Amino acid sequence: MFTHTDLARLQSQSLKMQGFIRQQTFSPESEKNLRRFSSWEVAELILGLNPSTFRGRLAADPSLPQGRVEEDGRQRWYALEEINELRRKLRHKGKPLLPPRPAGKRAIRAAVANFKGGAGKSTVALHFAHAAALDGYRVLCVDFDPQATLSHSMGLSDVAEEYTVWGIMARDLIRETARMNAAGRGAETGTALPERKLPASVTGMGLDDLRVTDFIKPTSWPTIDLVPSCANAAFVEFASAQYRHLNPEWSFFAAVDRYLDHLPEDTYDIILFDCPPAIGYQSMNAVFAADVLYIPSGPGYWEYDSTTSFIGQLAEALEDLGRFRGAVPPGTEPEKHFADIRFLLTRFEPNNDLHRAMQQAFHKVFGPHVAEHPIEMTRAVEQSGRFLSSVYEIDYRNMTRETWRRARASFDRAYDEFRATLVAAWDQLED
Repeated sequence: MFTHTDLARLQSQSLKMQGFIRQQTFSPESEKNLRRFSSWEVAELILGLNPSTFRGRLAADPSLPQGRVEEDGRQRWYALEEINELRRKLRHKGKPLLPPRPAGKRAIRAAVANFKGGAGKSTVALHFAHAAALDGYRVLCVDFDPQATLSHSMGLSDVAEEYTVWGIMARDLIRETARMNAAGRGAETGTALPERKLPASVTGMGLDDLRVTDFIKPTSWPTIDLVPSCANAAFVEFASAQYRHLNPEWSFFAAVDRYLDHLPEDTYDIILFDCPPAIGYQSMNAVFAADVLYIPSGPGYWEYDSTTSFIGQLAEALEDLGRFRGAVPPGTEPEKHFADIRFLLTRFEPNNDLHRAMQQAFHKVFGPHVAEHPIEMTRAVEQSGRFLSSVYEIDYRNMTRETWRRARASFDRAYDEFRATLVAAWDQLED
């Protein structure tokens, strides 16, 4: 017979193995470090310049970042900070190399969601975040998944649960309850509303004293920050149910939305949500806060079937939020509107007849909501997942350049389409 103590013992053993894997995957100090990028990558793949043109610009202007030169002098290697400085200083065909961002708008938010496990949510979120950073954007990722795959891939593993989405939601409960109590006591006519009381187990955690920035952690990418997750945050679903019982009028689904509204508008450009494989308190927070909904799906029938169930259940869940209409604070509208919804096929094999047939089915049913460029399954993609890294982080010298370029090209096409979707949605945001 086995009990919770056996599960705890197995977890302890697994945590030791996690530490060993991190040492082999990252650095001896268990810290993930961002590699440098070759002048060929910077010119052709990042800045979109002809390599010879790029070399000419460097020679003509010594004030530009010159990178780190290899001992044989054949190649220069650039840190991301140097690449961003090149973006700010260089122009091509009379145009700046900075990415598009509408003026006077807050950061655009995109949720990567599907309750089918293995659909590629974390892989998509990780690669889109890295591609956006190489594109010149400042990115904030929010890991809603207690499996914490995105957090681990970003190099964060030692995270306390109060600094996860659970902490944000508990902090919001405390603050919203205080706001409701103040509004109830301040009623000028009629009977004052009864005061809602929270137990010391909630109010005594010190969460109300945390600043907005306390939940945000830096990563190895200088322009990517993360609100991380951890395995202990898995109890958020149970805790949130308890919190709703303590204050039934608490609009739990808007907690993260309210939190993000307190970020300065010019801090980030893109905010990415990696959702858990379930429709629950965390995923509903992500969906409600998102401007754009991206739904990854594998190319098989059962994955298509699961995706169909997901959008149906999500529609019902969003419809149910209407009953909170009288409980939400001014300016928070329970009826959710998305600027765009997209389905993205993952692990796609172009030569697989079944995959092509399912791609046609997706297009026939969902029409313009299907991303034109699926993410193809290649050996480089498999290897990146095995080492908790994106294709962008892998040094192309560790495999054949053609294998690496094929994987990168697949993600580049998907990201370019993702960026176009976000830029179009950005224009729909209020100033």
